[in-house]
Amino acid sequence: MLRSVFCKHTLLISTSGWLYLPRVICSSSSLSSSDSPLMSQSKLPSPPVAKKVEHKMELFGDVRVDNYYWLRDDSRSDPEVLAYLKQENDYFESAMSGTKKIEDNMFAELKGRIKQEDVSAPFRQGSYYYYTRTLEGKEYVQHCRRLIRNNEAPPSVHDTMETGPDAPPEHVILDENVKAEGRDFYSVGCFQVSPDNKLVAYAEDTKGDEIYTVYIIDIETGTPVGKPLVGVTASVEWAGNEALVYITMDEILRPDKAWLHKLGADQSNDICLYHEKDDIYSLGLQASESKKFLFIASESKITRFVFYLDVSKPEELRVLTPRVVGVDTSASHRGNHFFITRRSDELFNSELLACPVDNTSETTVLIPHRESVKLQDIQLFIDHLAVYEREGGLQKITTYHLPAVGEPLKSLQGGKSVEFIDPVYSIDPSESVFSSRILRFHYSSLRTPPSVYDYDMDMGISVLKKIETVLGGFDTNNYVTERKWASASDGTQIPICIVYRKNLVKLDGSDPLLLYGYGSYELCNDPAFNSSRLSLLDRGFIFAIAQIRGGGELGRQWYENGKFLKKKNTFTDFIACAEYLIKNCYCTKEKLCIEGRSAGGLLIGAVLNMRPDLFKAAVAGVPFVDVLTTMLDPTIPLTTAEWEEWGDPRKEEFYFYMKSYSPVDNVKAQNYPHILVTAGLNDPRVMYSEPAKFVAKLREMKTDDNILLFKCELGAGHFSKSGRFERLREAAFTYTFLMRALSMLPSVGSEQS
Repeated sequence: MLRSVFCKHTLLISTSGWLYLPRVICSSSSLSSSDSPLMSQSKLPSPPVAKKVEHKMELFGDVRVDNYYWLRDDSRSDPEVLAYLKQENDYFESAMSGTKKIEDNMFAELKGRIKQEDVSAPFRQGSYYYYTRTLEGKEYVQHCRRLIRNNEAPPSVHDTMETGPDAPPEHVILDENVKAEGRDFYSVGCFQVSPDNKLVAYAEDTKGDEIYTVYIIDIETGTPVGKPLVGVTASVEWAGNEALVYITMDEILRPDKAWLHKLGADQSNDICLYHEKDDIYSLGLQASESKKFLFIASESKITRFVFYLDVSKPEELRVLTPRVVGVDTSASHRGNHFFITRRSDELFNSELLACPVDNTSETTVLIPHRESVKLQDIQLFIDHLAVYEREGGLQKITTYHLPAVGEPLKSLQGGKSVEFIDPVYSIDPSESVFSSRILRFHYSSLRTPPSVYDYDMDMGISVLKKIETVLGGFDTNNYVTERKWASASDGTQIPICIVYRKNLVKLDGSDPLLLYGYGSYELCNDPAFNSSRLSLLDRGFIFAIAQIRGGGELGRQWYENGKFLKKKNTFTDFIACAEYLIKNCYCTKEKLCIEGRSAGGLLIGAVLNMRPDLFKAAVAGVPFVDVLTTMLDPTIPLTTAEWEEWGDPRKEEFYFYMKSYSPVDNVKAQNYPHILVTAGLNDPRVMYSEPAKFVAKLREMKTDDNILLFKCELGAGHFSKSGRFERLREAAFTYTFLMRALSMLPSVGSEQS
């Protein structure tokens, strides 16, 4: 697990195809902005004041005092802590009460863009189409399937699922709405159909703590098969039709054991296939596209090695790639070959190898390492290979025809590139039918809603199978996307992805702008669509994403130059992007808002301490802000595994470097902008106490009269509420907060009318 957002943002941009817009000199009149009375702290009730209990921590002769350490309660049950969190929530509600009607209208607007009754793009498995259905007014999905009447015909990009009175009937396998009744939180982490299409295993989380219970049911009858598996992760795969492989975690929530479960057996009798005892490493699980092998990987931030098992002999776990520190490998299978992606310090953007199943030491390089192209992922088919890559920050897919199974595999010839409809876009792999020639992928852009395409790798044609319907008169032609480059303090060029509504934006410095950032874990912030964001764009906001170092948008070295003792590049890159946007009249300081979540919340906390004068308002979602204290405590979930991401502060050099940017340790007596902070009580990735302490210290130290709000979801985890509508509440109050900060809302009287 990462301190990150699962809903992966993907943001990729092209250097061509931009509409040229002449720049004008920023008007000085656009620089002034008066605060709404409701955005002054002195106009509101007094905020909560956390008590101070001195807690000293000393290392390397350095003494730190944390007066709010007492807010950490691992049990999440201490009455005093819960009472304080409730006080903060009550204060949040009080502070936002003056704009509650606007917030409710915003929520209705966000919800009104959603087509409530809808069906996902059906996926073909065996004799059935599987898909999810959403219903009017319901928060969660139904998992469904239909029989394919003519299953003998090979899959085609033009296939459609039969519907209507004469079609095979729809069968609802699982209705999440029924399972979620009476619960504050409900999430299905995986939904795995057995190879013979008779059973399904699904993982259920009812608290938001990402500790799952796995249920196995008969698809036709819904009858449970054996007892549920408790205390597991969402990594579950079928090993044939009679067994499952799953992963459990240790006391610090590190995935450390892989288990074999035979149907009908008690969980206490399951076979432990592998136990990773090194607390730097965590286990992952993946099925090959052929479904003939399962791969169990043990990985740290710099090393990954792989075991494999034949699903026909699941008790036998074998080494595919050895543990070599600094070497990262992943694997797949087709025919009589394993395909291995390998990265090392020298081959930092990865290479692709193949080796015979019966002689894994005999490797052939199929795609060599390239300094300017990052090999990100592969997808195998019986006759084809699809390769996902990045070049110049842009994603691409190249497909190759493979020799017949059993023939020598020496090289790849004649790759075809998939063409996309936008100059800037985001693509993600999707499960495809291994025996077919059809590659399925997910696609969107800053102005194109999420779409599912099927691509015929022989014919070279893409067919749109599903595009998310956006209600409310949305027209993609109303929006402009741009890609710009800001110069960092060391001269590095930082890409910025921008979108705005062309008939509303003046580009003279008077426009409001929201700048979003992340910049950690090599995750890529590619330009993906978000229908909720339209509520900002349609009110004249510009939205921008800073693709800062620490992410993976421009390859492995982009990530390496934003971690460890180079982590501050992430923060200074973001500041450089903000300054670029101001200098080039996209906004002014008085119109600039910033946002980040999780490790992106660390980014927001750091830049607020470094340059609070640069921003008008900031949103820090579930922010990782108590970096030094957390990374010094190996009993906190994720800490040990992340010493290879942030550094180990038990070493003096890392201690003082980390202390120099850790947001909680650098709050000082200065003016800060308006700030909104969120948390989830059951969050296993960023403990709720981190943002709570950050807010308490800001309340103590800051010298301004700006609003500081903290909202802690007491029944959720890292990803806020679980329902598709109820999670829009967070966007509604966030957007209302930002518009209040920018004095974009009506007066108090008209709000209440």
